[in-house]
Amino acid sequence: MSAARPAPNHDRRAGLLALAGELRPELHRYCARLTGSVIDGEDVVQDTLLRAFAALQDLEETPPLRPWLFRIAHNRALDLLRSRAVRLAEPIDAASNVADPASPDPVEMLMRQEAVKTAVSRFAELPTLQRSVVILKDVLDESLKEIAALLDLTVDAVKAHLARGRARLREINAQEINAQAGPLADARPASAAVARYAALFNQRDWDSLRALLADDVKLNQSSHPLRVGRADVGMFFTIYARSDGVWLAPAWLEGREVIAVFEDRADPKPSYMMWLEWRDGRISFIHDYRHVRYVVADAELALDATPAGDDTALWPGGL
Repeated sequence: MSAARPAPNHDRRAGLLALAGELRPELHRYCARLTGSVIDGEDVVQDTLLRAFAALQDLEETPPLRPWLFRIAHNRALDLLRSRAVRLAEPIDAASNVADPASPDPVEMLMRQEAVKTAVSRFAELPTLQRSVVILKDVLDESLKEIAALLDLTVDAVKAHLARGRARLREINAQEINAQAGPLADARPASAAVARYAALFNQRDWDSLRALLADDVKLNQSSHPLRVGRADVGMFFTIYARSDGVWLAPAWLEGREVIAVFEDRADPKPSYMMWLEWRDGRISFIHDYRHVRYVVADAELALDATPAGDDTALWPGGL
């Protein structure tokens, strides 16, 4: 008997899976800046890949995967922005003279440096199309032609959005420099619940941590299957019990209380992060970013250095 033939979309799914692993950090850099949040950006990336795998079943021909994934991610990010009611729009004036040479001139390089050093959250201050164009050109180094195709714009329109977005970013970064002497908005003490969780973890008191789990607790580890229930999620701590050097520190990110994870307590920067949802004093959801460490690369974490919150330090991602 001859071997069964693979499903028609088997090769396409394998190709998408391989590309997704390579492209995922780049997709996140785009989505995080477009949504103004590294957490929301990762949610969009996950949703993008799930939708892409589902859509493959209905496609007769395989599209060019990279631009296809970026288009899905772009549309999903816009859906998120619409749901927040923060999408902005403005008319396009005459196109500015923006060069697109094979070897960027010094001015182009300066513009890219300006975009890369801008905090993820500050991109939300740009109108949506300006934001998309600046990210694609100055953060991801896409060509004007590729950007025009992705966003369904003319090259001249791309140039106009790019010139305006770059000008606005310069203003944003100038304001940021002036504000740096002030107090850190996110530098605040940890809540008692998160401080206790981190302390129990650092003491390797796994039984006490399991006792904090709600009966229907969920665990999300990005591309891994969702774990549900105390018994299954409790295995989360069994896995961490094998990692002696892992150390947790309460932190704040984007107004949300999170936990910075250090694989070695002496590390100067967190390796990744996690955050918890609570219900009636129990943990109802654990979001663990161990397998998507690129998320913390663009994050600005305000670390709570002591349980009492007397000493805090800002760790800007990417430095």
